[in-house]
Amino acid sequence: MKKVGFLIAIMLLLNSCGATKNVISADKAIVKVTIDLVNVIEDKVLVSVDPGSFSEDEVVFYIPKTVPGTYSNNDYGKYIESFKAFDYKGQSLVVTKKGDNTWVISNGKNLDKISYLVNDTYDSEDEIEENLVFSPAGTNIKKGDNFMLNLHGFVGYFKNLKEIGYELAISHPANLKPTTSLNELISVNPNDELNTFVASRYFDVIDNPILYAKSDISSFEVNGITVNLSVYSPNSIISSASLKDKMLKMMTAQKSFLGDVNSTKKYNILLYLSNGEGDAGGFGALEHHTSTVVVLPEQMDMKRLEQAMVDVVSHEFFHIVTPLSVHSEEIQFFDFNAPKMSKHLWMYEGTTEYFANLFQIQQGLITEEEFYKRIVGKISNSKTYDDSMSFTVMSQNILDDPYKDSYANVYEKGTLINMALDITLRKLSNGEKSVLWLLKELSKKYGDSTPFKDDVLFDEIVKITYPEVKDFFDTHVIGTTPIDYSVYFDKVGLMLGSKSKQSGYFLNDQIPFIDVDPSDEATIFIREGINLNSFLLGIGVQGGDVIKSIDGVNITLSSMRSVIGQSFGWSADKEIEMVVVRDGKELDLAGSVGVPTVEVEMLISVESPSEEQLALREAWMKK
Repeated sequence: MKKVGFLIAIMLLLNSCGATKNVISADKAIVKVTIDLVNVIEDKVLVSVDPGSFSEDEVVFYIPKTVPGTYSNNDYGKYIESFKAFDYKGQSLVVTKKGDNTWVISNGKNLDKISYLVNDTYDSEDEIEENLVFSPAGTNIKKGDNFMLNLHGFVGYFKNLKEIGYELAISHPANLKPTTSLNELISVNPNDELNTFVASRYFDVIDNPILYAKSDISSFEVNGITVNLSVYSPNSIISSASLKDKMLKMMTAQKSFLGDVNSTKKYNILLYLSNGEGDAGGFGALEHHTSTVVVLPEQMDMKRLEQAMVDVVSHEFFHIVTPLSVHSEEIQFFDFNAPKMSKHLWMYEGTTEYFANLFQIQQGLITEEEFYKRIVGKISNSKTYDDSMSFTVMSQNILDDPYKDSYANVYEKGTLINMALDITLRKLSNGEKSVLWLLKELSKKYGDSTPFKDDVLFDEIVKITYPEVKDFFDTHVIGTTPIDYSVYFDKVGLMLGSKSKQSGYFLNDQIPFIDVDPSDEATIFIREGINLNSFLLGIGVQGGDVIKSIDGVNITLSSMRSVIGQSFGWSADKEIEMVVVRDGKELDLAGSVGVPTVEVEMLISVESPSEEQLALREAWMKK
């Protein structure tokens, strides 16, 4: 999963899977599901499930609490209502709901089918404060226009029946076409208003999202992989054709970077462009085995949209290596309602995010300066979290307090862990071995159907690498000692320096100086632990200050967005008044906005680097 932050959603915080294998035939699909996208009832979709017969008196049905790749409890059962169970005569059976995600059906031996209505998550993002669903893992129901079917929000499973086959019959408006990696039974009632899909088990149902929208699909080939890019743009501003060349170039570079890693023949990119207020607001992507769901704002200019697509789609595509090919038993046998989390987010998300940046410099998509800037940015961002927190302990407890608030650090320090490990492997092997080499070796040993045991992965890695790698893991990943990045930069002839650069008034490129309290959108505050720009420092702002008003305008999430937009037109001599709350007291701050600058750290070459340092730098960044 990858979460991203942009101007249009700056207050929503900077916050993973394809073609089904071992597909069963229709006559062996025991659980039959119908989803009605035509007769939408008050923005709700009717789902019916026929599970076959039961021998138990009590039958338990679940909607997932969490799903792989999200690393959060989302309670999708909250969006289910009017749950009913029927016997073979059409009479209602007694149903008891337990918690948000569980329904217990009495007299189960007579159960014929169940039905329920599904609300979508996009419409409720402004209302839900606890366990908010990240948009790429969410659902959308817009009658006659589009349906984002992350199927874990629509289809549940019966106790002890996750490993049997499913058949999904989906009726839909004739003008809306599906994009998915699910296998379709073309021979079953083929027409423009019904699709019938099959999956070998419940995981394969939720592993294959479906986007129903007016057909806007561009396809291209990348080294034997057919890629389909499907775009929903509510105002028809962005087309799949306009993004095709950028995606082709990016994925061709990824395949060149990965080499012989090839776990799929088809890959679908489902891009949902949000229309703004009242629509999806959690921007980023969620990976699946052979597809990814991407949600971004439609209002983005094309250059930023293209770069966002490169960053998030490359991250998700690299998940074909981990955790989709290399993963622990906790992921292979995922429990959707009582999940046991793995220790290895440093790899599942950290390695993936590292590759998503490394391949761009290696394949010439970005400059060295841009690559260095990204690394330094991750160092800065990682220091806003507890740098002494054990990464394995955090990962294993990521659903719980206090660890869940550090999840976003998997993209920051997780990347840096992999960078340090990569440089270490390059150094010890005279430039020959790398983290990518390591993941390929692990893929040979395990692969997508053979999980590793969570507690032995580090030992397995040390067996195929070096004793020094054990010291690194014990100290900086399992242990609590922060990484001294200068040690690793020195190996490649680099060092940290600083320079003054122009910034926005409230943003440094895409990095905000401000944030929002997720439990109270009226609380906008100055971020702590980062370098503030000359504008904020000049009027006396400090990290942790809560902004109450700017030039007499009360500040909320909505009004702050407006102020940010206006700030792009401010002249240097503009005078500003800002009221903040600090330590419980209101303070009146004022001054001219000036031309904002910020001191930024940067990576620069050491004076007169040695041939060994330069060779190692070349191996790290270019091989």
